[in-house]
Amino acid sequence: MGVMEIDHIHFYVEDAARQRDWLIEKMGFQSISHQINHQTHTEMVTNNHVNFIISSPLSFSSPVARYLKSHPPGVADIAFRIENLSSFLEKAKCTNQQILQPTIIAQLTNGQVKSAKIRGWGSLNHTLIDQSSSRIFSYSKMIPKTNIVGIDHVVLNVPKNQFYLAVNWYKTLFGLQTNQSFKIETKRSGLSSEALIDASKKIQFNINQPSSNNSQIQEFLEKNNGSGIQHIGLQTTNILQTVAQMRQHGLQFLPIPLTYYQKLKQSAKKLKVEIFSQLEWEKIQTEQILVCWPQYEPQLILMQIFTKPIFDQPTFFFEFIERRNQAKGFGEGNFQALFEAIETEQIKRKYHIDHDQENFKQQGIVKI
Repeated sequence: MGVMEIDHIHFYVEDAARQRDWLIEKMGFQSISHQINHQTHTEMVTNNHVNFIISSPLSFSSPVARYLKSHPPGVADIAFRIENLSSFLEKAKCTNQQILQPTIIAQLTNGQVKSAKIRGWGSLNHTLIDQSSSRIFSYSKMIPKTNIVGIDHVVLNVPKNQFYLAVNWYKTLFGLQTNQSFKIETKRSGLSSEALIDASKKIQFNINQPSSNNSQIQEFLEKNNGSGIQHIGLQTTNILQTVAQMRQHGLQFLPIPLTYYQKLKQSAKKLKVEIFSQLEWEKIQTEQILVCWPQYEPQLILMQIFTKPIFDQPTFFFEFIERRNQAKGFGEGNFQALFEAIETEQIKRKYHIDHDQENFKQQGIVKI
């Protein structure tokens, strides 16, 4: 399909101004502009070419209000810049895709934007912007405040019976191809994942399905009332510095057990090369970074960390990822550790719910 890239990601939330301030305070985003009409309040923020639009409803007739009636706050639209919008829409029509908004041309101060919108998987939409169009986001006066350099990947969770349908849908329409497949299991639950990539390798789009009824993916689907974006991976050039900075600003991350680092150091000792200095090892453990490398290419280091869910429901979260020496893919060891860390948080939530219900029962209180 040619060159593709993510232009921006659109969140639907309860309070756009509050979410804008949260992203600025916790993650170093910068405000670009805002727009308010009788239906919707919209904010635009950026962080080194990571572009977010945030909208909240001002009336029941707002499309944001309709979305929030069925789903918790989260990602409603992933916008792609694509080559030859007209040709893409013809292909979409031939395959009976739902076109929500035909081609429109909007006039901006720096030129024209030619775009359309189609229905994605579930309640997710995709705005499509012609590559020849001007950019919606302007960076001329933006001074980088973090080491974040772009969107590394996005992850879509779907029900088990929709997994291969969703994978094939994105392959057929957008020309994505399988780059990696995973099956992660613990004693309690599991998931399957397909990591898709476009021909230009600028877009990594992963799709997960639950492999058990008590899987964290199943919990997401229940809390989200269907398929949806579970997380966005943000690429950084220095994850240790980025995470330390964001922890200082109050951003919360999933805790990783000490035993993980004991096993990691044992694996590193078997290598013929020293991949981290003693100081780096200390920082990695302090900041609780997940680390993975190929057995025969230990210089290709994948470093990742995941925030706790950023909204009230345990649905959407952010990931930070550093790819040293242009490491590719997604480390299976990191994937397993992530799954186990989220599962631990899931068990804690269930324990608190069950504990509260037992207390109410003992007090003769009916909780509705």
